[in-house]
Amino acid sequence: MEIKGICPIAPAVFNDGGEVDYEGYEHCCAELIRRGAQALTLFGIAGEYYKLDRDEEEKLIESTVRVCHENGVPVIVSNTRHSTECAVKWAKHIESSGADCMMVLPPFFLKPGGAALFAHIDAVCSSVRIPVMFQYAPEQTGVAIAPEILADLAKKHQNLAYFKIECKPPGAYISKLMTLLPAGRKIFVGNAGFQMIEGFRRGAAGVMPGPSMPDVYRKIWDALLAGDIETAQKTHDKLNALLNHIRQNVEMIIHFEKEILKRRGFVKSSYCRKPGYVSDPVSDMLFEELFAMIRKEFK
Repeated sequence: MEIKGICPIAPAVFNDGGEVDYEGYEHCCAELIRRGAQALTLFGIAGEYYKLDRDEEEKLIESTVRVCHENGVPVIVSNTRHSTECAVKWAKHIESSGADCMMVLPPFFLKPGGAALFAHIDAVCSSVRIPVMFQYAPEQTGVAIAPEILADLAKKHQNLAYFKIECKPPGAYISKLMTLLPAGRKIFVGNAGFQMIEGFRRGAAGVMPGPSMPDVYRKIWDALLAGDIETAQKTHDKLNALLNHIRQNVEMIIHFEKEILKRRGFVKSSYCRKPGYVSDPVSDMLFEELFAMIRKEFK
């Protein structure tokens, strides 16, 4: 299935005791699709993948593939393994699960560069036939990659079809990469969609935001596709006002995204596994004020 448009990061859904709520997770996924998500992405940075064990990962892959395919949308599963050997094994498991695309996060614990990084991505792409998406998130990983390297990998691997770009600022990088990639490859905007309008104008094919407001992102995206820049910009301004507050670090946006998910009835619990972000009265007050503005855009 073609991957395009609004492709949120699926949240890790826990009960109040911190255990994975698989039934609640599947309900949440179905609700995200109903509210406008055109694909779901499992194990993104905003999905607390680093707080899950192997058994939980396998069960969540199975749940995500089932719910997405029952609802007619593709599923993207991220491969976050740090060693090339483990990443190749995990890539084959992701492919065999029925996922429509595998996203690759470069190994960042030891921050390999140059030939070692190229070899890692090369091996992972070679290990599967399904489409591959590369996630470029230097702020979170500390791994900087020149667009020429990604273009060379895309020329070598036909299945390296998508790129999620969330450097800061992303605009010039997106435009440069677009000129270097083989025809037919697509770029997605990350970073909570903060620069989604600029990304659209530079040729991006979609956005991969957090999970709590797919209908708002879809409204903006559909307005952009229809040429209604005024509606897109006004809605995006409200969204960015909230994002500017809640996305000051990864754990903070996860905390508040889950609070929104709970308020909207997508999940029963807003529990985040520890360690995590701990809010205070001022942050909560600002969140309430900004949330009141954006909730008017909910479907």
